Amino acid sequence: MRGITTGCGLLIIALTLAVGGFLIIRGTVTFTVFRHSVSEFLFSPNWDPVDSAGGYGGHVGAAVYICGSLMTCALALLIALPFSLAAAVFMTEISPRVGAGFLQPTVEIFVGIPSVVYGWVGLTVLVPFIKNVFHAPMGGFSVLAAGIVLSVMIFPTITTISADAMRAVPQSMRTAAYGMGATRWQMIRGIVIPTAGDGILTGVITGLSRAFGEALAVAMVIGKTRAFPKNILYPTSNLTAAIAADMGNTASGGEYNQALWTMALFLLLISLFFIILIHLIPAIRKRRAES
Repeated sequence: MRGITTGCGLLIIALTLAVGGFLIIRGTVTFTVFRHSVSEFLFSPNWDPVDSAGGYGGHVGAAVYICGSLMTCALALLIALPFSLAAAVFMTEISPRVGAGFLQPTVEIFVGIPSVVYGWVGLTVLVPFIKNVFHAPMGGFSVLAAGIVLSVMIFPTITTISADAMRAVPQSMRTAAYGMGATRWQMIRGIVIPTAGDGILTGVITGLSRAFGEALAVAMVIGKTRAFPKNILYPTSNLTAAIAADMGNTASGGEYNQALWTMALFLLLISLFFIILIHLIPAIRKRRAES
């Protein structure tokens, strides 16, 4: 059994390295073969790569897609975080029996719902609502619609991880706070949330990582317009929507195709950044506490 377990673990590591290596090889062709610069890819809004095998000379500026991803994910986090923290506090501190027996299992069910379902509900309910209430210029397809859909999708992840972090706070710390005359809300605000801060931050980063990688649900409501949005009521596009929409329709090995692989590599680097950040935050906080 030890050998089987070790083999499975090594297989996962090998698959991860293989995926990373494949994306590095395909994603860097834009810079090594087609001679585009990293600054052009990151900061230029000009997106017009040549869609033919061996063709080159176009523009691969992905700034619009990067901006769309950043805006939708930031908006989703801004919407989801207060509700996630409130739900986690309720499940662990206000009504732990109801939270553990009913609310948390209900929240965890949302993790398994396919993203196309979220996108369909957003397309049929949310988009018309935004159009009628806010009079969005493009019929409701907007950054706001994408942000709300993403917030619902990352809500279970942040809530579950935050609740687990709050449950890990020793009961003796709560008892000590009550013994010093603190109210329940003072205890939650001054003891539970700060002590569980690393776990809550881990949930936030994990939720953001999922938000950056979500494609189908966002593509259904964001509008897929290749332009910087004037505000959150305007449509735009993002990295995952562009990859999902165009990857199968481009010439393999062409400039357009390789630019999409570069987007995929960029998303992988973002995910790795979040993973490294999750591991670095506790170490940084520990060093600060020791100093």
